[in-house]
Order: sequence, then C-alpha cells, then structure tokens
Amino acid sequence: MSMNGTSGTPGGAKERLVVIGGDAAGMSAASQARRLRGPDELEIVAFERGHFTSYSACGIPYWVGGDVAERDELIARTPEEHRERDIDLRMRTEVTEIDVAGTRVRSRDLDSGAELWTSYDKLVIATGARPIRPDLPGADAPGVHGVQTLDDGQALLDTLAATEGRRAVVVGAGYIGVEMAEALINRGYEVTVVNRGKEPMSTLDPDMGRLVHTAMEGLDITMVNDAEVTKLLTGEDGRVRAVVTEDAEYPADVVVLGIGVRPETTLARAAGLPVGDHGGLLTDLAMRVRGHENIWAGGDCVEVLDLVSGSERHIPLGTHANKHGQVIGANVGGGYGTFPGVVGTAVSKVCDLEIARTGLREKDARRAGLQFEAVTIESTNRAGYYPGADLMTVKMLAERRTGRLLGVQIVGREGAAKRVDIAAVALTAGMTVEQMTTLDLGYAPPFSPVWDPILVAARKAVMAVRARGA
Repeated sequence: MSMNGTSGTPGGAKERLVVIGGDAAGMSAASQARRLRGPDELEIVAFERGHFTSYSACGIPYWVGGDVAERDELIARTPEEHRERDIDLRMRTEVTEIDVAGTRVRSRDLDSGAELWTSYDKLVIATGARPIRPDLPGADAPGVHGVQTLDDGQALLDTLAATEGRRAVVVGAGYIGVEMAEALINRGYEVTVVNRGKEPMSTLDPDMGRLVHTAMEGLDITMVNDAEVTKLLTGEDGRVRAVVTEDAEYPADVVVLGIGVRPETTLARAAGLPVGDHGGLLTDLAMRVRGHENIWAGGDCVEVLDLVSGSERHIPLGTHANKHGQVIGANVGGGYGTFPGVVGTAVSKVCDLEIARTGLREKDARRAGLQFEAVTIESTNRAGYYPGADLMTVKMLAERRTGRLLGVQIVGREGAAKRVDIAAVALTAGMTVEQMTTLDLGYAPPFSPVWDPILVAARKAVMAVRARGA
C-alpha cells in the first residue's frame, strides 16, 4: 500500500511536507510552515511514535517530584489541536526508513502493525535524542528507568506507586541525574547517586562541581563519585534490587538512569545523511541538512555551532529545539530564517541550590587551543545587609591578551542561576571582560549588591589578564 504525493510545480500543485517527530522542533516547524502556507498550498503530514506531542521534557523531573501536579500541564499542544490547524498528525506511528532517492518515508502503525510509504517534497527530521542505557547485566530489568519522554515519566511514576521500598539509586550526575535525585528526595526516597566523574555536573569545572557535591550531601543525598557501575542485580522476581560498582553494592528498589542522551540519528545514518563527530546531523545556518536541498533537521538530533570555540557541539535543550523549528518552518513555508549557533547556556537546580553555566569550561578552552585566565569570586545575591542575602560563587574564563570572555559558571542560592544570562549575551556579542565591567545592570538592595557578582568576577578577570600581559 502506498500514499503518493505530488511535487510542487510552477502550475501551483500542492506540495507535501513530512515531519518525523512530534515534539518541540518537529511541531514548531509544522506550525510555522502552516502559518505561512495554507492547506491548499502545503499538505503537512507528521509522524510521532509516542502518545504525546509538543510537551516539555525538561519539566518531567518536576512532575515526578510533585512540583507539577498533572502530566497534562507539561503539554503545550495536543494532537487534536495540531489537527485543527490542518496538520495530518499520525500518533503511535514510527518512521522506519527514509528513502532519499525516492523522496519517501516508510512508517509503521505501532498498534496495528500496518506499514505505509508516504512521499514528500520537503522533509523535516526531528527525531530527538535517546537516553544512554549502559550495556550491563540487568540494565533492562523492571524497575530501571530512563527519563526522556512523557511515556518514560509515567512509567517511572507507575513504578514508584507500585514499589513498597524507599531506596533509589540514580546512575549519573549530569542535569538529568541531579534533577531526578531531587525529585526522588521530594518523594521521600533514600537517594544514592553513583557518578563516574570526580564530581557531579560534568558540565562544570570540577572545582564548581565540588560545590554541588557538598550541597547534595547537605540534602541527605549520598554521593558516590569516581565509581563505575559494573552490573545491576535482580531479585527472584526479576526486578532490580541493587547497583554494583567495582567497590560496593548499593541496594535499590528503583534505579533511574541519568547518564545523558545521544542524538537519535539511526534513520538518518541508514539513509546516508551526514552526521558529525558527536553523532548529530549536520545542517547549514538555515537548518537544512548539508548536501540535501529539501531535507531539514532540528532539535536534539542535530549538532550546532559553538560560537565561542567555533566547533560543532551536541547540546540537547528544548530552547534550541523550538528555535530550530521556527527557522525550519519559516524556510519550508517560503520565508527565511537562520540559526547562527549557541554559546552553551544551561541552568538547573537541586532543591534550593541553583547551578548555571555558559560558554567554555577550562577543558573546552584547552581543547580549542585557547590560552586563558580563570578567576573565581564569592559574592551575595543581594546587598549583604538585606534580609535573605546568601552566598554565590562565580567562575569566569577570559582569553589571554585579548580579554575576550570565554565562559562563566555560577553556583548559589536564589537569584544565582539567571545571572548567567548576562554572560550569555556578552559571549554572543563577543565582549571582553573589561567591556563587561561597565555594563549598566539593574541595582537595588533586594536584588543585588552595588557591584553585581558578574561584574565583580569581570573586574577580577581584567586584573588577571593585565597581570599576565605585564
């Protein structure tokens, strides 16, 4: 059985846009294209293998932890709402093959098993990322969960509701691992985090990660660093019962994998589309797959340009995915848009500790061949005399000789994390730390000291650069 599309012609025949993936990038692209071109000009067919569309994956830990009461609060737009916009959205349908030469995709209905070929004039690949599951004994046992989709979150909540024990082990201490540790603490679990790195949050330098480590221990989270998981033990019922490292065994009634994600590019690789060193699809500034005029890609399945180092990176964030979708939709719809790149800004928290970073870490700068100065300062989130003033630590990297800002990391309490946006703008603008010292930032005692912590760090970085140049 086949479904044949018609190619666009000067005579005005309708074109067909096929979208693979029904979350942020894919449905943003479909919606933007629909705004620009009506159903008489552009037919849009979208495939989503899960049960949900257009949802906040970033909100899943807060739903699991109880901060968000209902799953549906994370859904921005339902399948029915997309269909009301004349988007032919096919749920529980997985694309299994991309035929680039034939300009068509093969799909399979996951409920009926029926397969179908659908032709396209324009194709958008928004297949996202997949959680890394270690190739270890017991990794697929009941009670072991990755957390990437709403289906994953629901499965974890179902396990928590059915499990009598209160011991949880989180494997990995990146953003997902740290956020899930907090969620499980909020659920009343005894939480152990097993981390292969020297400190949690490998997106920070180890000295800043140490601050996160100390804070997590203060929340009664047991941190196990420098530990490699070797296997997961199961009980007589087949369910997970412990996480084993080279040195110890940690009892577990539930295990959450927070090791990270990889670009989901299985389809793209099989179709011969170009992927980069990090496994993501390679695109141009218009988010068009390189070398393919009518194929675009966006979201967690692509690599993007790091504006600071000049190299390609894989940074799976919903903010980028939505922007990619807007750019793709504009281009598919006959307009024009570009996505120039990123500076690597991210924020997170564990209970009341806020964590932020943008730009390069020390090892990133070394890998890029840059010479730099690194400074660290302690300041307060408010004027020191104002009630609620609390410490925050800011680390700043600046290039030697030029003084160009290279990166900022912040760990602190209320008001710490979003200060990283100042640095993100400075990085995007290519500012020097000396230029940053004159930024006209907002000041009042409830919000900041007279010298904002970012400016204090910039002043210290200026002195370090000048001293090195002397």
